[in-house]
Amino acid sequence: MIRIWIPADTAALAAGADETAAAFEEAAQARGVEIDIARNGSRGMLWLEPLVEAGMNHDRIAFGPVRAADAASVLDAILDGKEHPLGHGRTVEMPWLAHQERLTFARVGVIDPLDLADYEAHAGLTGLRKALTMEPAAICAEVLESGLRGRGGAGFPAGIKWKTVLDQKAERKYVACNADEGDSGTFADRMLMEGDPLLMVEAMTIAGIATGATEGYIYIRSEYPRAIAQMKAAIAVMEGAGWLGENIQGSGHSFRMKVRRGAGAYICGEESSMLQSIEGKRGTVRVKPPIPAISGLFGQPTVINNVLTLASVPLIIDRGAAFYKNYGVGRSHGTQPFQLAGNIKRGGLVEKAFGITIRELIEGFGGGTASGRPFRTAQIGGPLGAYVSEDMLDLPMDYEAMATHQAMVGHGGVVVFDDTVDMAEMARFAFEFCEEESCGKCTPCRIGAIRGKETVEKILRGENVAKNIALIDDLCELMRDGSLCAMGGLTPMPVLSAIRLFPEDFDRATPVAAE
Repeated sequence: MIRIWIPADTAALAAGADETAAAFEEAAQARGVEIDIARNGSRGMLWLEPLVEAGMNHDRIAFGPVRAADAASVLDAILDGKEHPLGHGRTVEMPWLAHQERLTFARVGVIDPLDLADYEAHAGLTGLRKALTMEPAAICAEVLESGLRGRGGAGFPAGIKWKTVLDQKAERKYVACNADEGDSGTFADRMLMEGDPLLMVEAMTIAGIATGATEGYIYIRSEYPRAIAQMKAAIAVMEGAGWLGENIQGSGHSFRMKVRRGAGAYICGEESSMLQSIEGKRGTVRVKPPIPAISGLFGQPTVINNVLTLASVPLIIDRGAAFYKNYGVGRSHGTQPFQLAGNIKRGGLVEKAFGITIRELIEGFGGGTASGRPFRTAQIGGPLGAYVSEDMLDLPMDYEAMATHQAMVGHGGVVVFDDTVDMAEMARFAFEFCEEESCGKCTPCRIGAIRGKETVEKILRGENVAKNIALIDDLCELMRDGSLCAMGGLTPMPVLSAIRLFPEDFDRATPVAAE
């Protein structure tokens, strides 16, 4: 029997993957052959979805994009071993995949996401098995030694957070996974939860063992219904197999997990707002101190990491800190799943060690702009991230290098624009986004965003341009230094980078009328 893999990832479904799967079933019946259709996650080559593969493990042949109308001819090519116009050869040899370092995403697109045996056959549970034999302090030390830093944007060392929670004396501790992936152009969290959800259960359980937490919450944005369903199913699978719940595998360690649906607000991606939402309250920012590691969920010590941070842990525990630390550059260790979106020819997910340049991502993997027009800018790190110019394309993607150029890696999103973009309009949008998404708790964010948008609109009309740009500088300084959280604190980053790098777009002096 021939096995055919067709993704059930949200991006593939949007491209017609279910219809393609049904067409393959129909074509097989018409030919009197038996096929086994497996629904996997996406390989991340989104311009080729639905990507159909035939074969097993690393011996799969890829075809894409395969629409329902193409299913019959593709099936014939598979059965006859012949070439097809949609064929790409062996999947693992496709340049997009062959040139990556897939650590976190090693199983995504390869396995049946909810098949525990398939998961274990591809190195699943090895990290958790080892963690069950280790002392909690040793696990925290391994994570710290690996150099793993938060992949949500701040880049804070994960091991320090874990050790802080471990050291607290409390009746109950929690692990909270931030899966409220709201940044524009980002989809790595969703792909991982849909394509390898058992990994998230394993990772959060390790975090619980390491810190003494017995309960975990994964907070998933409401716009991700499939990810929510996959994670709930994964929790049931792991509970049924004894890898989650009371006395895990007879180890004496207990850990339970729950899924919480997000409140539909961007601000709930901020860690303290997320805690408020999990507790059933309105998502507003908490004043710090105390930090969540000391007083977090329900007032108890809480580890908060995002999906990509936690997903790195099982490999670190399994292969050791030195293995993971060997990837990357400087103080940026490991790999980062970069997400290419916007006006780009080949959009999708690229997992590479820190140090890859922006040019290698946009031109090498992405193939340049989808429009074919000249590249002008890319926004990196979400809607609060900085814009970069063509002169910055050879900048390496690592925390320190980006920071020296007043930019950030953030969640790894890269949104590309061609030369038709108006950067003054983009500066206006940054303020407008903050105005719409602010929780309203602090004045610099709540009022600053409104006044910022109004001031940029004056510039767009050509009113007192120099004076209003100076006013924006002052306003941005206030928002950066006075806001309670990164919502207001980082809004100046895209605004000021647009003014600094593309001043010509703000030169809107009102022309003098002819006499």
